[in-house]
Amino acid sequence: MRKIIEKEFALNYLNKYGSQMTVGNGYLGVRGALEEEYPEQVRGMYVAGIYNRPSGSTSSELVNLPDVTRFQVMLDDEVFSMQAGKVHAYERYLDMNTGELIRKITWESSNGKHYQLNFYRFASKVAKHMIAAKVEITPLSENTRVKVKTGIDAQQTNFGTQQLAESSLRIFDEKLMVGEYETIESKQRITVATKVSEKGIFTAKNRQLMTDVEQKVTANQTFTLEKISLVKTSLDEVDTEFPNTTYAELKLTSEAAWQDFWAHASVRVESTNDFDQFALDFACYHLEIMTPKNDFRCSVGAKGLTGEGYKGHVFWDTEIFIMPFFLYNQPEIAKQLLQYRYLHLKEAKEKALKNGYKGALYPWESAFTGEEETPEFAAINIRTGTRQKVASAISEHHLVADIAYAVCEYEVATSDAQFMVEYGAELLLETAEFWISRATSRNGRLEILDVIGPDEYTEHIDNNTYTNYMAHYNVKKALEWNKENTDFEARAKIFLENLYLPVANESGLIPQDDTFLQKDWINLDKYKAAQGTQGILLDYSRQEVNELQILKQADLVMLFYLFPKMFKAEMVKENLRYYEERTIHDSSLSKAIHAIVENRVGNREQAYQFFQEACLIDLGSEPHSSDDGLHAASLGAIWLAVVFGFAGMDTSGELLEITPNLPNKWKSIAFEFVWKGEQITVKMMPNTLQLSKSTKTVLELNIYGEKQQLTDILTINLERKDESL
Repeated sequence: MRKIIEKEFALNYLNKYGSQMTVGNGYLGVRGALEEEYPEQVRGMYVAGIYNRPSGSTSSELVNLPDVTRFQVMLDDEVFSMQAGKVHAYERYLDMNTGELIRKITWESSNGKHYQLNFYRFASKVAKHMIAAKVEITPLSENTRVKVKTGIDAQQTNFGTQQLAESSLRIFDEKLMVGEYETIESKQRITVATKVSEKGIFTAKNRQLMTDVEQKVTANQTFTLEKISLVKTSLDEVDTEFPNTTYAELKLTSEAAWQDFWAHASVRVESTNDFDQFALDFACYHLEIMTPKNDFRCSVGAKGLTGEGYKGHVFWDTEIFIMPFFLYNQPEIAKQLLQYRYLHLKEAKEKALKNGYKGALYPWESAFTGEEETPEFAAINIRTGTRQKVASAISEHHLVADIAYAVCEYEVATSDAQFMVEYGAELLLETAEFWISRATSRNGRLEILDVIGPDEYTEHIDNNTYTNYMAHYNVKKALEWNKENTDFEARAKIFLENLYLPVANESGLIPQDDTFLQKDWINLDKYKAAQGTQGILLDYSRQEVNELQILKQADLVMLFYLFPKMFKAEMVKENLRYYEERTIHDSSLSKAIHAIVENRVGNREQAYQFFQEACLIDLGSEPHSSDDGLHAASLGAIWLAVVFGFAGMDTSGELLEITPNLPNKWKSIAFEFVWKGEQITVKMMPNTLQLSKSTKTVLELNIYGEKQQLTDILTINLERKDESL
């Protein structure tokens, strides 16, 4: 059952469910806000690529566009609200099978009259500009005068900041309402058009273009009002006409597209815990609706299209956590995400030059223009009145190598030589040039100084192990793809021969950076129990945290995940134990990565626990954990934890390697996996692995360290791995 279910109305959960119940299609996302107004409820409609930089701000923001989901319902002159009268029955759910949001309420008004109200909504998966809504009202007591007010509401803001100038409001053929707007700074144009299925009275006032539909409805008869809306922007290359269609017609084609998606992209888990399957479906659904299709000018923000958190900016999350889901399901979308980076190579080179480097230095936070969008300062400290400078744009440079890693991951998985000729080789070259210029000659070797690794609680350190190894890999792969460039070859070889790569000390520990192992350590049990809240910053300043052995998230463990063969299993196991004790997991990116690495070293139960905790980041019971949008990278990481963790898929070499290690609670797992142009169906049980594909070509694989050949079907009996590795 692929349903996100809200069992009772609660104001505290309005915005969390608003994020969870977003409907969308990659072009646009519409938050699951209730149709009627409530205090603090955040409505939101976002289109990929539509950003604006408000006056006085250093960052552009994903614009909250005019709303088309609001319905004010009046029943015999009483405004319907679940805060008034009495709710006798309530059911709301997002059907992820079809992308349809449904709410059904049996309501008693203050004067004792009973009604059945049903609301429906979806964004078409086929007609990407279209949003369909429907309301059904049935008086259960007596005849009723029903009045519904709806239309286009441009009073929407980004938490109080107005992003749009109103250009025109028009009514066409006494049916179609059209609002035209322009973003104030970026000058992007937006047109919102909508019409309802019944004739009403139109009004235009205070940035609202509305229609009032009024009808007398007989008891136990149902009044139905459909509303079809269209959104288009100046980014659209083809003009879109308002179609003559109905809710049912749009739904039919959209459902068929969703059916096709689930047939190929779903991961089916047979578990004693039903939550595992639900969390996986939730992750796959939202990854699909938040990722732009057929437009490499747009990428995936840290909250997708579910809210305004992080201002809709693009981070390393996209390449490392989100892209793999598409690479191994719909590789053309993974290619598009990399083309977005290539499109902004110019801006990355300009940033490098501005900071005294060569090559390409990608912005830590990116948006539509490809320029640096990271705010210069964090929020004001309400006790000291001071602002802390945000260091990520200045020093968190591992993103450059993360992009290069993703380029190589794409090439290995697809063997897309044309992509490498047109985009990939140059991306690798320019990112490598950055690292060569970034390194400093010190202590008889090359070092990378003053950086922030993935662990953002440790700032301005030297020789972060993750960063150094990733930079080395970046330059090494660039050299492989740019052999004709003799000038680069000479400098690259010097870099590769001399770059300092930290190794384990006499205790078997690999230092996270030059000073981490010398810092004091405090008991973190209190903060681990409240992970994700950044509660430690209430007791310690950032500077104090920086001087202690405290990790926000996986850092060295990220390196273990990305390069599964680089370090011996015993060394990984010892370092994993040491660093996990010092990790609060305050980042949503952390738990699933730890789950993968724990599983690889045989700690299957610990891995499963981490996996379940990762699933709770957006699906836990806390009322406000996802108010400003879902954690996109965490959703990608849930899929990674299953496919690259428990299923044991390893794409780090030329051959696909598979080493399953399923949790005890799982009886089986099945999914499709695209590799080298082949669509492989994978089915695993604790002691059996079955692989199949539709072609007869021979595909070489590595199963538990042994080479195998897959033609059409391959079945292998497996021995359960020893957990004591």
